Amino acid sequence: MSTTVVNTGTEGKTWGGGNQPLKASYGKMMMWFFIVSDALTFSGFLAAYGFSRFKFIDSWPIADEVFTHFPFLHGVDAPMYYVAFMTFVLIMSSVTMVLAVDAGHHMNKTKVTWYMFLTIIGGLIFVGSQAWEWNTFIKGDYGAIQTKGGNILQFGEYKDVDGEQVFKRVALRDFVVAGENDRTVHERKNGLWFVDEGTLPTYTVEEVVYGLESHDNVLVRTQIINEAGEKTVLSRAESLRQIKENGRAVVEGANLHVNEYGSPLFADFFFFITGFHGFHVFSGVLINIIIFFNVILGTYERRGSYEMVEKVGLYWHFVDLVWVFVFTFFYLV
Repeated sequence: MSTTVVNTGTEGKTWGGGNQPLKASYGKMMMWFFIVSDALTFSGFLAAYGFSRFKFIDSWPIADEVFTHFPFLHGVDAPMYYVAFMTFVLIMSSVTMVLAVDAGHHMNKTKVTWYMFLTIIGGLIFVGSQAWEWNTFIKGDYGAIQTKGGNILQFGEYKDVDGEQVFKRVALRDFVVAGENDRTVHERKNGLWFVDEGTLPTYTVEEVVYGLESHDNVLVRTQIINEAGEKTVLSRAESLRQIKENGRAVVEGANLHVNEYGSPLFADFFFFITGFHGFHVFSGVLINIIIFFNVILGTYERRGSYEMVEKVGLYWHFVDLVWVFVFTFFYLV
């Protein structure tokens, strides 16, 4: 009968029960736990977006037609340019954060200060850019008609581009004239003082019909994507019939209820997911500012370690990585 001897020593073990599991400090471990849990949250949101998109893939907005604006360049068609700029700024801020962490390992206070400052500037530019993009998306640029069934009808005309006829969107303001449209004033005496209502659209459906009849070159495009990967353009007669028979309301911009670019689900996911990520970036900027001032005050010099810079760097890299997936799902795929 043999006896098995069990070695209960701590030789060869990565963690023997001290305050540094897996040779990482408690703070780093907790940051990793947070990052993993937050990654699962973002994964759930993006998975829900993916399922919704492929369920309504034949009516989903085309990103190249939605995100075409660039600040200070009004009227210039620049699809995805500004989004690419935002992405570049955020990635570069991740690079400066890497340099700040490396400078901290070498106990170089001056370099840590400058690289942290550049990281904060990059984060602020990104958050400001996202706020501008939200504002542009909410206001809209063209306007559309929502049908009784909830579908979106857009307007455009064929133009000659390099010898080829290409359908270009036309804004409502280009062919519709707004008339007088008085609204009942909410006052206690008429019993409407408690009613809550939004802003009236610039035009009525009747005014859009009249404008469409007066411009023979304007056609209606539905939100349905054809086999060529483009939205379906109706004939002149069908365009007039659809607006007259099915037009229910004028839509300008996008919100949580309607979206002039197509399915309202797109706007719902866009506001929620990009807003959730923007909140993470804004929180990271605030944390970076706190760490930045601690670096200036010499807090980490006295501690003999810049580990706090490294921990906040882990969070910042995570935020950058998440944006790569958000960018891919919303803008590229």
